[in-house]
Amino acid sequence: MRPTARTTALAVLAGALLVSCGLTSGSPMVDDVKPGSVGRGRPLKGADLTVTSKEFTEQLILGAMMGIAFEAAGANVLDRTGIQGSIGAREAVRSGDADAMYEYTGTAWITYQGNTEPIDDPRKQWEAVRDADRRNGITWLAPAALNNTYALATNARNAAKYKTKTLSDVAALAKSDPQAVTLCVESEFASREDGLPGMQKEYGMSVPAGSITKMDTGIIYTQAAKGACAYGEVFTTDGRIKAMDLTVMEDDKRFFPNYNAAPEINSKSLKKYPQMAEVLAPITKKLTNTVARDLNAKVDVEGQDPHEVAKDWLIAEGFVKE
Repeated sequence: MRPTARTTALAVLAGALLVSCGLTSGSPMVDDVKPGSVGRGRPLKGADLTVTSKEFTEQLILGAMMGIAFEAAGANVLDRTGIQGSIGAREAVRSGDADAMYEYTGTAWITYQGNTEPIDDPRKQWEAVRDADRRNGITWLAPAALNNTYALATNARNAAKYKTKTLSDVAALAKSDPQAVTLCVESEFASREDGLPGMQKEYGMSVPAGSITKMDTGIIYTQAAKGACAYGEVFTTDGRIKAMDLTVMEDDKRFFPNYNAAPEINSKSLKKYPQMAEVLAPITKKLTNTVARDLNAKVDVEGQDPHEVAKDWLIAEGFVKE
């Protein structure tokens, strides 16, 4: 998830509280699952592991996946998912209050490690994050294709009308038909250099201020679906993209930072239980934006429980069995 000035400030406070007080919440996972294609031989039998996550839908699902997979491999798992703010969950892993979580490479690179310029290549971004975090006592496992970053999306009617597929196409449309390109965006996105200003500069896109409307995230999806704005700012793995039949514009110049999900594990925990890596590897490899959108939609659109959504997917994919 992309950091903002406000959320980062709140997260710093959460992290400080975490350091001073430690994690005290959580409950044991009690899923009756058995090994499927992961966890065969119960390589984590007898291990006591704590998984954590941030509080938004995708993170809750990923945290549940991790915990359930560890259960199937024989571990006793304490569920401490749903920590408010990025830094709070991160600090739990760093300090050893939690053993593992799924984190995003862009968040680590920019928010935790203090860099200002993202790395264009997803693999190199992950490698840089991995290498920098070794001194912090955190080990990053291989990343997923799942990349929860910014994008612009339009409804089916406008997609057919304007035939735009990439952000370069949108920039060309803004030049040839300035009235056609109207945008719905968050206030943060409208002012961030890795948001609208930077995007317009990178693509040579000129959209007048009068054609840009600022609003809350959830409203953007609804307004874009209705056609109240031709293009809306979205997050690439949001379940509402599919539910509202929105078409995402390809970032063909790869302007937006990479936010690939990957397991980050407390290095001491991984040294004690190296089998965690082999349990998670095939699951991480299967995670894509399409998978994330489908699963997120089950929670955000259909109202299902994130833990059950994660469990059902793991069973359907054959990773675990009931």
